[in-house]
Amino acid sequence: MAVKIRLQRHGSKKRPFYFIVVADARAPRDGKFIQKIGTYNPLTHPATVLVDRQKSLEWLNNGAQPTDTVRKILSTKGVLFLKHLLRGVDLGLFDHATAMTKFEAWHQEQESKARDRQEAAARERRQRPRQDAAPSRPVATQVAQPIKVEKPVAVEQPVQAEEAAPVEQPVQAEEAAPVEQPVQAEQPAQPEQAEQPDAPEAE
Repeated sequence: MAVKIRLQRHGSKKRPFYFIVVADARAPRDGKFIQKIGTYNPLTHPATVLVDRQKSLEWLNNGAQPTDTVRKILSTKGVLFLKHLLRGVDLGLFDHATAMTKFEAWHQEQESKARDRQEAAARERRQRPRQDAAPSRPVATQVAQPIKVEKPVAVEQPVQAEEAAPVEQPVQAEEAAPVEQPVQAEQPAQPEQAEQPDAPEAE
């Protein structure tokens, strides 16, 4: 049976609250689970996480597989780091006391960082009301007269006449070839009449 460490959703609409549970991988998300090992509230800033470290280690050593979100939560709470240190103890790299000393030093450092984030968030929440209560600008006593906006007059655009179909120009008849006029035969020159002698004047 594949066992998962995952989130089980509770809470109302848009206000989720999660249980960190150990459940069968085939079970529905909000259905039956084997054991509850912690809670996760994402609505606070920073998010509130409560995890039973000892139970988480037991299930991880037994082969339970956490989901991506739960893996990040366990890493933040130091469960995966503690598992890594205990594995070093099993390999003989250092003793159990040294492993717990390293874990406590790491845990205190993480707690101080989380405390600083909480203080910064609380400081931001205290400064927000001051910004909201800042005096607003005095309202002008004179009432501005409404500006009359002239409605744009619709300009009728002239309807463009349909383009007249191109008129076919009549094909000009080919120029008639010039008709050769017959050449008139030259008339024979008439002989000049001989000058008649003047008649004698009658006496």
